[in-house]
Amino acid sequence: MARYPTAFAASAALLLSLALASPAIAAPKVHVVVMDKLKFGPVPAGLHVGDTIRWVNKDLFRHTATARDGSFNVDLQPGASGTTKLTKAGMIAFFCRYHPGMTGKLAVAK
Repeated sequence: MARYPTAFAASAALLLSLALASPAIAAPKVHVVVMDKLKFGPVPAGLHVGDTIRWVNKDLFRHTATARDGSFNVDLQPGASGTTKLTKAGMIAFFCRYHPGMTGKLAVAK
């Protein structure tokens, strides 16, 4: 029976060393972009695939956050919010379908 504690300890040590050797994967984050006064607020830096954008419409008008490549379309009444999960890396241009002068770009890394 003395062999089992030794085998268990060796297995535990191996698992611990593998966990420490693995590169850390950042947990997905939620970023906020506010729509107000017929503008999109600042676009957050450090966006990654898997992160979420929470769009918040603080304006008196209905707005959308619509990707030019069709990857997302969030339609928000005044005072509402909605989310988009980032599923691909690259520059993603977006605009408001109701106010085409409202534009922005998301820089999404892997």
